[in-house]
Amino acid sequence: QSFKLLGFLDVQSVPCARESVLYGSLGSLVVGLGHFLATSRVRRSCDFAVGGFISTMLGYWFYCRYNLAQQRIRQRMLKEGMKNRILFEGSYLDPEKNQTGNERSDS
Repeated sequence: QSFKLLGFLDVQSVPCARESVLYGSLGSLVVGLGHFLATSRVRRSCDFAVGGFISTMLGYWFYCRYNLAQQRIRQRMLKEGMKNRILFEGSYLDPEKNQTGNERSDS
């Protein structure tokens, strides 16, 4: 059973969606309650709570997606490096072969 936010955003399968909604609701609670305790105006506090939800959710969404993109780039670079390591290992293009050969000749 999947939970769809606004009818189209599948919270369980979209990366960062679940955490964004949870942090947004926490931000909404903090901002709304804080504004209510400071001013005792209910309607205005609800407006601030909605604004806190939207800003916290979007802020965490962009933060999480940025980190996810960086992680995918690092994984791609590591995968490419491992593929090159396997491909060039033992050949004349292997950078470690030249290094170990020079160290042996110095001894």
